[in-house]
Amino acid sequence: MNSVMTPSDTVSQNSIYGASRWWIPTATAVLLCAVLGGVMIGPAGPDWWRVPLELLNRLPFITIDSGLTPTEWSIVWNIRAPRVVLAALVGSTLSLAGASYQGVFRNPLVDPYLLGVAAGAGLGATVVITVNRAGSSTWIIDPLPLAAFLGGLIAVLVTYVVGSRVRGESNSTSLVLAGVAVTSLTTALQTFLLQRNSDVVRQVYSWILGRLSSATWGDVRLVLPYVILSTVALLFHRRLLDVLRVGDEEATALGVDVSRVRLVVVIAATLGTAAVVAVSGLIGFVGIIVPHAVRLVVGASYRIVLPMCILVGAAFLILADIPGRVLDNPAETPIGVVTAFLGAPFFLLILRTRQVSR
Repeated sequence: MNSVMTPSDTVSQNSIYGASRWWIPTATAVLLCAVLGGVMIGPAGPDWWRVPLELLNRLPFITIDSGLTPTEWSIVWNIRAPRVVLAALVGSTLSLAGASYQGVFRNPLVDPYLLGVAAGAGLGATVVITVNRAGSSTWIIDPLPLAAFLGGLIAVLVTYVVGSRVRGESNSTSLVLAGVAVTSLTTALQTFLLQRNSDVVRQVYSWILGRLSSATWGDVRLVLPYVILSTVALLFHRRLLDVLRVGDEEATALGVDVSRVRLVVVIAATLGTAAVVAVSGLIGFVGIIVPHAVRLVVGASYRIVLPMCILVGAAFLILADIPGRVLDNPAETPIGVVTAFLGAPFFLLILRTRQVSR
């Protein structure tokens, strides 16, 4: 059966593409400003205004005396720059995964940690910190991010195996409930380990709160392939997420394999989330704040929401990381604390708005 586009559909599509012509370049400009601000500001290093001059000086055919010494440039390039790039990768991935989860489960209040990836990653990190107290210098590969990555993937795998089918049919509600159960189980195991090894509580607690202060270019190279794979897969399914908004039965009637789409989206979103969590720790609320803020501006179509979440999520986490560097100088405020401070009131506002609308 051939589908016929109504005038209202035409107007809706035109408005979507018209918005993308303005909002995506605007979000890109905001992201570039955030990146520049991130490399300019830090508790140690050169004066902030010298950094843009040095960046211009390193462009072809431009010579500007910025006054930066080799040591100061090393601080900018080897400490601030990888931190900014990693923050962009983490923020964009968590935002994209959050929006994708919300689309595939048709629930605007879920986040990238819904199916237990955070709890599984936390348990994996706790096991490594507990067993490998002397450090990872003798290991070929740093076991902490590897264990966190595998822990997150295994937790989601268990969740999906347990809750993906009810009476032979895919059921998103059962997945959510299975995720809650797996999260409770892994959290209990983590607490048991910490009680028996109280000397590592501070180290585990620091990881759980999220940290970008130890970011290196090696961390960026480690997560980049997973982030690219996850991003490409989710963007490829953004039109199908729009179809899922009408419901599983209606989407099936339109020729969409709902079970396959849900499985691919969950795997892709989980892969990206587990990868970035492995190097950044647990950074909450990003996957809720950014998708909702984007929808308030550009509408509900995932054809625009997902690309915007990549740009806005990256800019948001870069900007959220800046206060943590300077508020408690020379110490740092964990970025998870900053995002929770911003995200908790926003989450409560969402709940209140939904209750009023009902």
